[in-house]
Amino acid sequence: MIGFLRALGFLNAAVWFGAAVFFSFVALPAMQSEETRTLLGPKNFPFFSVALGQILTGRFFYLFCACSIVAVLHLTAEWLYLGRIPQRIWVGLLLTLFAIGILSGSWLLPSLRESNVARHRAGARPEQQEAAENAYATATIIFRVLNITLILGLGAYVWKVGNPPISTRFNSTSKFRS
Repeated sequence: MIGFLRALGFLNAAVWFGAAVFFSFVALPAMQSEETRTLLGPKNFPFFSVALGQILTGRFFYLFCACSIVAVLHLTAEWLYLGRIPQRIWVGLLLTLFAIGILSGSWLLPSLRESNVARHRAGARPEQQEAAENAYATATIIFRVLNITLILGLGAYVWKVGNPPISTRFNSTSKFRS
């Protein structure tokens, strides 16, 4: 059972980290690529490429939340089954990653969607479009910073799951005397 629990935890961490890296360095840049510009045409490119990227972002955060819930359940199961109280730093890391994911998916992504629509709205005044462009640029910077933070945190979490501490379940070696 211990082997299954560790394998499940490492598989979850690897999928979580791999999805974040793929999303950040492959999927999102593909939406802004020259191939996408050619496919959508110059008239449709700016709006629809960002909208497609936001759809991918929404799907990524569903996966992100599922993996973070599995990670918290894994940490709890490891605590109950192995009798090891998890270190506060790893509990804090998991909860911080989960909170950043929820914040990004529920607050930042809708803000990006609204500002993308506002900056491409036909008939909008120039000052409205400029304000929407500034809001979009600010939200994009925040999103990128949070995304890099998530990747670094997930890298640390994968390392932690891949290198568990070796300890006994019930007895410490200091209790045995000759």
